[in-house]
Amino acid sequence: MALLVSSLNPLNFPYSPSAKRLFSRQSSISLQRKPWFVSSALREWREYEDAVKQKDLARALRFLKSIETKDDSGESVDGYLKTESACPGISELKTVYESERDWEVLDTCLNADDMRLVDSAYGFLKNRGFLPNFGKLGNIVLEAPKDITPTVLKSETGLEVSKFSPKKWGLSGSSNVLLFAFLAGSSFLLSKGIDIRPNLAAMLALAFLDSIFLGGTCLAQISSYWPPYKRRILVHEAGHLLVAYLMGCPIRGVILDPIVAMQMGIQGQAGTQFWDEKMNNELAEGHLSSSTFDRYCMVLFAGIAAEALVYGEAEGGENDENLFRSISVLLQPPLSVAQMSNQARWSVLQSYNLLKWHRKAHQAAFKALESGNCLSAVIKKIEQAMSSGG
Repeated sequence: MALLVSSLNPLNFPYSPSAKRLFSRQSSISLQRKPWFVSSALREWREYEDAVKQKDLARALRFLKSIETKDDSGESVDGYLKTESACPGISELKTVYESERDWEVLDTCLNADDMRLVDSAYGFLKNRGFLPNFGKLGNIVLEAPKDITPTVLKSETGLEVSKFSPKKWGLSGSSNVLLFAFLAGSSFLLSKGIDIRPNLAAMLALAFLDSIFLGGTCLAQISSYWPPYKRRILVHEAGHLLVAYLMGCPIRGVILDPIVAMQMGIQGQAGTQFWDEKMNNELAEGHLSSSTFDRYCMVLFAGIAAEALVYGEAEGGENDENLFRSISVLLQPPLSVAQMSNQARWSVLQSYNLLKWHRKAHQAAFKALESGNCLSAVIKKIEQAMSSGG
């Protein structure tokens, strides 16, 4: 309403004190009693807000498309067009209000069962001019050489190929510090005559059952409360999200809670869910083109590349590698072990370079996830960073 009031000022001439008081009084009244067309618009958009709150992507997207159709046909939308000639500020108010609301459709994607709806939501926002960088680098996979040896990988990144290999918990990085502290503490208690071996046996049994039946979800849930581990997860998932976005793969959502991830079929860890329509169609037809496979692999290895870029080595990503192997054997003909290794090195190098070129955007995505922002806010932060040269 502040924008509306300022736009309704009379023509440029000096106000008398009495005129100022009169205009001030009229302004306060207008704030208390909204014009009928603004109230009508707000009531109409409550339907959209309810759809967003209920995570109903189909209903939210249907509403936005109906508003766009009315705008394109020149029809009156909630009384806006009828009043724009008399009140120029109405057009500005409409633009600002709708642009803020449109972004929220991305927050409904997580509960969408049909990924084509998710793709439609991203396409709708891109056509509206909100996602200029979505799919910006979709063709980059066609331009790079494919033969990447360990020597080439090191010369390009400065890191040994082993630094891009996911590590088992307790064998590297910060996890080995925790393991050492745990073993030292156990030894100290035993030296003081406190026998904790039954407790250790029970803990190991529970950990074993967790790994077998829950995919390590309980351990991941406990570890997620440790700040360094949580930050590494955020760096990893921000890498997946940014590369998927730049490659034009719609992101359904980023799941950071291991329990929620398990409920959604992502066992024992966080996860970023994205969709590649071209890959889906090609697999349905029984083939997979090299360019589509390359794009998918870049997104898949982006988390490992992000960790290597920020920390100098990757710890997470074991499930990403397993998924890569499962897709590789579906190709006709299936990839050999040597071919899979080369494809993995090529993919992680491309993602590493892409994240290095867009370091500010990756950092913006990380900070947005760290602050607990919803998907629409994270995507908006990426766009802002990209527009400022990130």
